[in-house]
Amino acid sequence: MKKASNTAMVDDLRPEYDLSRLKGVRGKYAKRFQSGTNLVRLSPEVARFFHDEHAVNSALKSLIDIAQAQLHHAH
Repeated sequence: MKKASNTAMVDDLRPEYDLSRLKGVRGKYAKRFQSGTNLVRLSPEVARFFHDEHAVNSALKSLIDIAQAQLHHAH
């Protein structure tokens, strides 16, 4: 959890930007975003071995290669 800040926020937004008039829709693009991504949460004991997505993808590609090689040797 974040620690509460002791400093007050300063409103330095220009007067012509009236946020109350904006008609934003929360989650408007959520489905489109999710269709293009495949996020997976790693458990902490696994994540400590992988520092970025390249490391995870590299390990998974190696595992796929090993599994495919095992399948070809079995036949």
